[in-house]
Amino acid sequence: MDRRSENELFLEYLERMVQITHESNDYDREAYVQLIHEICETYHLAKGVVGFYLNAEREQKDDGDFFCDFDNGRGEKEVIRIRIEARSKAIILGMIYMAEEDELESPEAKEHLEMLLRVILGFVSRRRLQQKLEEFAFSDEMGFRNFRSFARYLITANKNNALGGKVAILFDLHNFTMVNQEIGRPNGDAVLRRFYNMVMDVIGDGGTLSRLGGDKFIGIFDRKDKRQIFEILSGVPVVYDERGMKRIRVSASAGVFMIPNPYMMKSVGDIMDRIMVPSQVAKRQTEGAIVIFDEKMKSEKDRVKRVQKDFWFGLEQEEFKVFYQPKVNVETGEISGAEALCRWYKNGKIIPPMEFIPILEMNTDICDLDFYMLDHVCGDIRRWLDQGQKVVRISVNLSRKHLVDVDLLDHIMTIIDKHHVPHEYIEVELTETTTDVLFRDLKRVVSGLQELGVRTAVDDFGMGYSSLNLIRDIPWDVIKIDKSFVPKSDEAENKTALLMFKHVSSLAQDLGMECVVEGVETVEQLGILRNNHCCIAQGYFFDKPLPVEEFEARMNRQYYPIPEDEMQPEEQEQSE
Repeated sequence: MDRRSENELFLEYLERMVQITHESNDYDREAYVQLIHEICETYHLAKGVVGFYLNAEREQKDDGDFFCDFDNGRGEKEVIRIRIEARSKAIILGMIYMAEEDELESPEAKEHLEMLLRVILGFVSRRRLQQKLEEFAFSDEMGFRNFRSFARYLITANKNNALGGKVAILFDLHNFTMVNQEIGRPNGDAVLRRFYNMVMDVIGDGGTLSRLGGDKFIGIFDRKDKRQIFEILSGVPVVYDERGMKRIRVSASAGVFMIPNPYMMKSVGDIMDRIMVPSQVAKRQTEGAIVIFDEKMKSEKDRVKRVQKDFWFGLEQEEFKVFYQPKVNVETGEISGAEALCRWYKNGKIIPPMEFIPILEMNTDICDLDFYMLDHVCGDIRRWLDQGQKVVRISVNLSRKHLVDVDLLDHIMTIIDKHHVPHEYIEVELTETTTDVLFRDLKRVVSGLQELGVRTAVDDFGMGYSSLNLIRDIPWDVIKIDKSFVPKSDEAENKTALLMFKHVSSLAQDLGMECVVEGVETVEQLGILRNNHCCIAQGYFFDKPLPVEEFEARMNRQYYPIPEDEMQPEEQEQSE
């Protein structure tokens, strides 16, 4: 082409390129690619490549994105290379290639191509930075959509009157910490991604799914997909190796809000309020539980907020009182100890523990209540000692929530020693745990307390999945057998329960642990304890939890009468 036509073509290309690349985000992709092809054919180019690195460090690692909209496969000779470092520190590369036998026709042609390439690089840089900002704003560190993305979807759908009839969901994968421990973090991440993709494949264009962090996800989808998604959440095998040979079962607990139709959202909080409450209920139920929101749950959420708000006032006003339930030697009737239990007096009424303890366990409020109880128990023991009264060992419950506190031992001992209570008068009850992480913390706390002379008890033994490991690996002083293990009688229909009780109590004794049986309510149960050499009982057969004044009166009396008619015939013969 002659000089004039070359200049005219260049100006035409430049004008078209500037027009295309300065349009909105919805630029004409087809027109852009067509223009690239025309330019390459006009200048006899073989290939054009554009590269983008987020920063120089990414460039050194060759961690970037590359784009090629023209490649005729005829050559790899680089004739032009441009490197631009943007003010954002992003690195943009542009490379033009020709066949070995071809050359640019003139210096002007090289200048023209360099100018066109710079326009292209500016365009690519701007678009890639916009995309990166989009990723940063609406994706998390693992590339999952985040809560901002979910909120944006809701707001957009609400403007378009498209929320009505959809389903909103909040779910947590079941025991995913254990999954990571079993198969390793990289495989765990792969499982997380594949499970997410399973759900997203069903959702398709009818909704969205975002990760709130860890193994918690939130989403919205068409009602027609409800059954299929619920089946996935109830439990599916997920492949975690490259060959597809290894699988692990993954399930989730979910809270669901069936959005009515029509529906107008006032704020994103409208949806969040209606899926958070059922999701918390689902987490307290069995694996794969799916709980659907109803209006009663809204009042339950209001009650939860009210309890959490009133808790701190109640703590400051000492509305929480210590009640003591005696532990009794079944052979002698002597009070050998007691468990400290909390009762909340508010406006002249007692609030049952089940109405506030589970709520306080939703966060670390329960830890503050536990320390409050320990402080008041130590105060009572100190008073009994100073008054010369009979003193027995008192057990105080500590929630599993404490186990993440690396300074827990110091916090416990600071309270005990503040009251100058001899350590042998305190027993700390901890419930068993099913996760390896908390198991290690549990072992650390129990061992530390024992070194300091504070006795420890495993509460509700037999209710979890790790009971045998629990007593094998942790040096407990006391096992408290849950009342569900105590047979109602020793009749034939209770044979299985009786055998289990015998073996559990025998195991505790063989390991040198004190055995306390909870929930003893009948003469028959008392006989079963004596026949199996379980010395300590706690339950309504002897006493309910007592206010401190009544408990002091019981201690001064020292003994409970043990009925003779509960003894088995062989025991009666020996006693005669």
